[in-house]
Amino acid sequence: MEFNTTTYNARRGELMKKVGRGIILLPGNGESPRNFEGNPYFFTQDSTFLYYTGIQMPDVVLVLDCDSGETILFGNEVTLDHKIWMGDTDSLVDMGQKSGISKIVALDRLPKYLAQHSSPKVHYPPPYRAEHLLLLSTLLGVDVNGVPSGMSPELVHAIVSQREIKSSDEVDGLEEALGTTKKMHENVMRQAAPGKTETYLMGLVEQTALSKGARTAYSPIVSVRGEILHNFNYGNTLREGQLLLGDFGALMPSGYTGDITRTIPTSGTFSTQQKEVYQIVLNAQERAVQMLQPGTLFKAVHLAACTEIVEGLTNLGLMRGNAEAAVEAGAHTLFYPHGLGHMIGLDVHDMENLGEEYVGYDTTVKKSKEFGLKSLRLGKSLKQGFVVTIEPGIYFIPELFHHWKSTNHPCSEFLNYDKISSYLDFGGIRIEDEYLVHEDGGRLLGAPIPKQVQEVEDIMSS
Repeated sequence: MEFNTTTYNARRGELMKKVGRGIILLPGNGESPRNFEGNPYFFTQDSTFLYYTGIQMPDVVLVLDCDSGETILFGNEVTLDHKIWMGDTDSLVDMGQKSGISKIVALDRLPKYLAQHSSPKVHYPPPYRAEHLLLLSTLLGVDVNGVPSGMSPELVHAIVSQREIKSSDEVDGLEEALGTTKKMHENVMRQAAPGKTETYLMGLVEQTALSKGARTAYSPIVSVRGEILHNFNYGNTLREGQLLLGDFGALMPSGYTGDITRTIPTSGTFSTQQKEVYQIVLNAQERAVQMLQPGTLFKAVHLAACTEIVEGLTNLGLMRGNAEAAVEAGAHTLFYPHGLGHMIGLDVHDMENLGEEYVGYDTTVKKSKEFGLKSLRLGKSLKQGFVVTIEPGIYFIPELFHHWKSTNHPCSEFLNYDKISSYLDFGGIRIEDEYLVHEDGGRLLGAPIPKQVQEVEDIMSS
């Protein structure tokens, strides 16, 4: 997925118009050494820089002068040494031309440029890497500790207002990522069986992505300990009767990502108990998807999914009382302590480096500090063009269960601890898909990946 110069020029022009005055400074990422400079991690460009330039090169800085309309790319051309060790590549001038930027200036001239432009304001986004902190501290003559507080809320609001609405080309980029993500998940479904190791399946995830010219968009979760929400330990061997939770997606060369979760039975068929809980999660996802409309608060969608989960667990005898009252009290968070979803695009948690309070919330909906709700990354009203994940789950977390029970948690009136205790070796279930919000509701992105009970069992037997 590539965008033309017209797209990048339009994006930068709109950004300068929204910010209005001053200099906009957008640093790209540098390479990050694993343990010494010559052994870096796989390079990932800053997504905001990528959105406005499309340039996948380290150590470059984009400068936009809102007053004059001038665009400058500061960076250094690839050296002969680099070509010898890493191979030939496009010149920075060529990259700039593809992006519609004609003025390329050596990186060491950036301090002088800023000193000569006594702009009333230098706008920059929140720095999330040490290299950004040091660069901004040097360029602006500000102590490193003072750099974060100098970030520009006006710039962040302007960036978010552009990036949160996905164009048709961006949706195509996301669907391309989901095409590879589908193959990654279906390969695991076909291979997972008792005796296989999590390490082997993790390798299959990586191999499938690489074979399609992609990378994994984030550290994959491939675990029979699905109750551990971010479990990056791959040390278990699959046994009969377990559930395997796989949360992973593809990162394409364009920067667009996939993020899908499936939970499958290691035995190839769900037990009655597993099927009952799985269907509750699936029902919660379907209820949430039905509510995806422009103007609907995503927080309300989240709470509706929570209510569906409580109703299902009550029918199983694990919870009791009024479902709405239980959700209001937060009793569901014993089983479901995270949020329903997040926006996705060039980042798996789109624009999260800009700050959740700017991306997922606004002046009408503020981020909560309550357990469960504090992990809801998106709460504000949906707009046409948003792309969001919907990922409800149910987890039986022994440590959380014993803590609530031993401390006589205020929500205990809604919980049947005796019945819950018989599920403590169950694990966890999460089901996640991506949806485009449009005027007719939520449209599933990408070709469907098996998730109905029969679909999962069929592909595992194939």
